[in-house]
Amino acid sequence: MNSNKKDTEKDEQLKIDPIIVSACLLGINCVFDGSSNSNKRILELMEKHLLIPVCPEQLGGLSTPRDSQNIIQGSGEDVLLGKAKVVTIKGNDVTENFKKGASEVLEVAKLNKVKIAVFKENSPSCGVHFIYNVKQNQKFKTSGKGVTSALLIENGLRIISEKELEENNLIDLV
Repeated sequence: MNSNKKDTEKDEQLKIDPIIVSACLLGINCVFDGSSNSNKRILELMEKHLLIPVCPEQLGGLSTPRDSQNIIQGSGEDVLLGKAKVVTIKGNDVTENFKKGASEVLEVAKLNKVKIAVFKENSPSCGVHFIYNVKQNQKFKTSGKGVTSALLIENGLRIISEKELEENNLIDLV
């Protein structure tokens, strides 16, 4: 088989299996402080999949850098239900930005027929199993999903954290 045919077959396979990925995990400087969370295992996914980087906070209209944000008294599901808010460390309500960003990511997923996302754990947008929460002015890590993860799961997508991918060697299962 000539190399052009192999390249074409690989390109076709990539198109079949697109995966949405938190942009920060791909080395894009979009974390609230302007840094990234580049992850070697996530970068390895590029060998088999078309990766679509997204930053829900940026898609929701927030700049980088920006003040850190936390979900107040709830989880991403609660934010979507109107029972919780997302606020910055300075107390500014950015709930609508988070909802808009989540909706934009969902639209990207639908347009590209994405079924799987790999997201950054602990993020108020992308957290898969854990987020940081604030109650009575105390910040703590708690179980729960970020706003975007909650919306994508609600719409049938499979969400995996970068930690699950690393710890359980899920690179071939994605």
